[in-house]
Amino acid sequence: QVQVVESGGGLVQPGGSLRLSCVASGFDFRAYGMTWYRQTPGKEREWVASVDTSGLRRDYVDSVKGRFSISRDNSKKTVYLQMNGLKPEDAAVYYCNTRPASDSWGQGTQVTVSS
Repeated sequence: QVQVVESGGGLVQPGGSLRLSCVASGFDFRAYGMTWYRQTPGKEREWVASVDTSGLRRDYVDSVKGRFSISRDNSKKTVYLQMNGLKPEDAAVYYCNTRPASDSWGQGTQVTVSS
């Protein structure tokens, strides 16, 4: 069963940076692409970024291109999301999951962007 634990969120000023981490277990991490999503109250969960099994192919939603970077460390079963130049509209709870997404979601990590 897919299990993920997200961490690294927090309060940051506009223009600041955060690095999110997602530690995975319960499945063959190397065999799955991984994805970061985000969700704000009252809205559907939004795809943010994906990385393939090798870590070489990375895709982003247009709104974060050039500011966010997804990466993975297969030896640590961990996927990262480096977020730079944060904007208030990036504030959300961030989740990671396999690609395609499993039915199992972690608790997410809260990102707040405010001065």
